[in-house]
Amino acid sequence: MRTATPSTARAINDRIALELLRDEGPLTAGQLRARTGLARPTVADLVERLRETGLIAVVGEAGAERRGPNARLYGLVADRAHLAAVDVRAHSVAVRVADLLGRPLAEASLPVDPDASTGPRSTRVLVDVVELVARTAAEAGATRLHTVGVGAPGLIDPATGALSPTGGLPRWHGRLSAALHDRLAVPVLLENEVNLAAVAERRLGAVRDRDTFVLLWLGLGTGAAVVLGGRLHRGASGGTGEIGFLPVPGTPSLPSATACDGGFHSLAGSAAVCALAREHGIAPVPDTTEPSDGAAAAEASVRAAAGAGERGEGFLDALADRVVLGAAALCAVLDPGCVVLGGETGRAGGAALADRVERRLARMSPLRTEVRPTAVGGSAVLRGAVLTAMDAAHNDLFSPDR
Repeated sequence: MRTATPSTARAINDRIALELLRDEGPLTAGQLRARTGLARPTVADLVERLRETGLIAVVGEAGAERRGPNARLYGLVADRAHLAAVDVRAHSVAVRVADLLGRPLAEASLPVDPDASTGPRSTRVLVDVVELVARTAAEAGATRLHTVGVGAPGLIDPATGALSPTGGLPRWHGRLSAALHDRLAVPVLLENEVNLAAVAERRLGAVRDRDTFVLLWLGLGTGAAVVLGGRLHRGASGGTGEIGFLPVPGTPSLPSATACDGGFHSLAGSAAVCALAREHGIAPVPDTTEPSDGAAAAEASVRAAAGAGERGEGFLDALADRVVLGAAALCAVLDPGCVVLGGETGRAGGAALADRVERRLARMSPLRTEVRPTAVGGSAVLRGAVLTAMDAAHNDLFSPDR
């Protein structure tokens, strides 16, 4: 059995203390001793060591009556590193810059031309997005970013980390990570947008009490993220959760390798939700056929159902009949015990939609499954991207050889 060297023991103790300060906020040396079980001299040494490295600092004192060294509160130096999160959509991009604790410092968004898929227009969009990230970082006071987390629709190849857009998404999506890396000279972590929403849901939202769950995303398109035993599962080709391609009853055709028309997407994507709302006389539905307004229109339709009496009840029942088909397929294969309804439609449906889906699921399956509405709001992808970038920064800064 190998015995830890003094330097290894110090590194382990330092990391434990840093993670406590990250998760619990400022603590006194006495509180660090109580939570770590370390001796007083050991804690005193690690506090001094971490202060010298610039990772922690005195941020106040604990208790109105107690003064002096024993009452000093130590906290992480939040501006020791800055992070950026990017939420990439077909028609818009949102950016958030945060500190080492994940606290937002600056945000910005940019509408993009959905037809700028190739050629000079695509390059122009790419340049604009990269400059948006750089400009937002400057506004946040970040002279240099540590890590950038990017959420995008499509398959992220587990072997290469490259994006393979599905459903005819603009090609500039696949060039963004390299462009950001070249412009900012920092690591860029690319992840599927729904997977990032699941990260946020588990750390900050509806499933903080669960290690196993499925997030069913209902927005402009449909998708799912699968977390089993605390681990995000991506699949052999990065396609775990591409439920929009799932063949389901009630559609006139079958999906193909290049388009999910005819799959679950045709029943629960935003265009289908808006059409269903019109069938039930639900208003307001924005009078537009622009795809960029699809998710917002579906969200508005579902929210309007709450005040539409019997028509609204009928619409929510019909929507739940559709959503449960995707949920039941996921549960039959994975038995996650919990499904979270996310995306614009899931967020707008709230508990009313989640309860309906749960009751239908109970009639369709012997597997006990709870259905919960999202609890992270409309910035789930950005929040998940910040968390992912923050974890990477912590792993770097808290490593023994930092």
